[in-house]
Amino acid sequence: MRNLPIQCPSCSEPLLVSELSCSDCETVISGKYPLPKWLQLPLEDQEFILQFVFTSGSLKKMAIKMGISYPTVRNRLDDIIEKLNIQTSL
Repeated sequence: MRNLPIQCPSCSEPLLVSELSCSDCETVISGKYPLPKWLQLPLEDQEFILQFVFTSGSLKKMAIKMGISYPTVRNRLDDIIEKLNIQTSL
């Protein structure tokens, strides 16, 4: 599976979604829509968020599943929260 690009390869500005289409009825919706904030994060951070949801927000379960310490998991979550706060303030 390919990763969704989030930055322009030419100028590094954030990319916008410009078209959505239905593979069943071929309806096409066109416009300029920003990606949700969590999809603007690097893939590694998106996967961390997904694991957070799958473990019902249990950092202890995440630490066990990922084979890393609880403080490391907590620090990664804090880093992601900071990234999202920075994006929100822009």
